[in-house]
Amino acid sequence: MAAAAPPLLPPTVLPAETVTATPAPFSVSSADANPAATRAFLSRLLDSVKRALSGARPWPELVDRTALSRPDSLSDATARLRKNLAYFRVNYAAIVALSLAAYLLAHPFSLAALLALLAAWCFLYLLRPADAPPLAAFGRTFSDRETLGGLIVASTFVVFLTSVGYLIFSALTLGAALVCAHGAFRVPEDLFLDEPDQANGGASVNLLSFISNATGGHV
Repeated sequence: MAAAAPPLLPPTVLPAETVTATPAPFSVSSADANPAATRAFLSRLLDSVKRALSGARPWPELVDRTALSRPDSLSDATARLRKNLAYFRVNYAAIVALSLAAYLLAHPFSLAALLALLAAWCFLYLLRPADAPPLAAFGRTFSDRETLGGLIVASTFVVFLTSVGYLIFSALTLGAALVCAHGAFRVPEDLFLDEPDQANGGASVNLLSFISNATGGHV
């Protein structure tokens, strides 16, 4: 008589290991980038810059050597500077901006720090849609007010507690010195303010208004 076969046992399925996803230390929802708002912001910024630069006086008129002469007194230099600032203000602003750009290009670390700071302001606060979820970082969420406070602290640290602030101050000082020197030595008798000045005067207001609209009212 054959021996009885051992009873078959039901197959045992070992439970799979439970993999716990470790949350990333810093995460921003893909909706936070808001590409449409970014494109609108850049488009309006570029349009405003073009309109502002279109009001610049002819550069040969600015560098006309025959119109340069030494002022008779300090009051004469001040009067010249006041008139030239009103007439060449777009050109002077471009000179200061070029001075700042030259300094930053000569110091890549400072340029990278400022670009990183600007990117943080844009993507973490300015260009975030109003219905975006709160910012999540290091296992917790931050409200808009906390995010704004962190950006202000980071900006203060970068600008005032590093060489970036000294670099910006030096560039602006150089640009202002060039503007003041030219404004004091440029004879303004042949300069006449006209209608384009009024349009240029409103450029700054339009610039601030479109920034407020593009950022969804954050600024």
